[in-house]
Amino acid sequence: MKFLDQAKIYIKAGNGGSGSASFRREKFIEYGGPDGGDGGDGGSVIFESERNLNTLIDFRYSQHFKAEVGKPGSKRNKTGASGKDLIIKVPVGTQIYEEDNNTLIYDFTKNQERFLVASGGGGGLGNVRFKSSTNRAPKKKTNGKIGEEFWIWLQLKVIADIGIVGLPNAGKSSLLASITKARPKVASYPFTTLNPNLGVSYYDDKEVTLADIPGLVEGAHKGVGLGDKFLRHIERCKVLLHLIDLTELDLLDNYLKIRNELSKYSDILSKKKEVVFFNKSDLLEKKEIDKKLKSFKNKINGKFEIVSVFSKKDMTKIKKILLKNVAK
Repeated sequence: MKFLDQAKIYIKAGNGGSGSASFRREKFIEYGGPDGGDGGDGGSVIFESERNLNTLIDFRYSQHFKAEVGKPGSKRNKTGASGKDLIIKVPVGTQIYEEDNNTLIYDFTKNQERFLVASGGGGGLGNVRFKSSTNRAPKKKTNGKIGEEFWIWLQLKVIADIGIVGLPNAGKSSLLASITKARPKVASYPFTTLNPNLGVSYYDDKEVTLADIPGLVEGAHKGVGLGDKFLRHIERCKVLLHLIDLTELDLLDNYLKIRNELSKYSDILSKKKEVVFFNKSDLLEKKEIDKKLKSFKNKINGKFEIVSVFSKKDMTKIKKILLKNVAK
């Protein structure tokens, strides 16, 4: 499935139906009174969040959405039928912005939330409404009101418990595939992942949702490598899983590069709880690993784990640690 996390669409609520200017026409009644009914209300445009959706790709091919118009009133004081509301389904995590793409209208954070974005126009009044003691045969009626219409932006921010970060080729997608049922593209070259991937990990009858974003590079906070586009997908995460490739020459420098990009992008990301895992332990001897981690231990306070994504034992350990950190 193709991934799209931003789309501009046009929405139009239905216009109200016109009122009717009708008069009774009955046998033996020469001058029947007014009997024109009101017009029906126009349908509204309503957005609904859906947990099973994870992309805005459908809005690339369909960008104009219109609710039904109200039907006009008719004789015998019959009100026109109201137009049907248009329900537009979007993924949980979708944000609706005004056309300036800056003013937030609504943020969907739960499943099956509904929010009315454009209201349908009210139905017009039939001439029966204008009957009075001085005007027993009014011809006046009103048109229905115009439904709201405008362009809006949809932006998707993935909602997950854990956000996986690291440099390209650190093994993030392999980790996601090892502890969840997600099947991201995995290869031994940088930038295999081009879009965020989601997966759910289960441990001790509890679940944790993980989001794997493409590898970050220096300058990501400014948009290098589309980093700013991807970083916003982990702003909602409770915990960051920082994965580092043990085979790299300077582990400390690699760690600090990612921390620097997070802090420059936003204070929110830099202050999130972090768990650090050093991956690819299966490719090095223990003595070499200890030597490489020595300078890291001297400069960085905090716990870290040494793992291999190909070890079932390590994957169980990771699940346990993640669940513990999310539950805190």
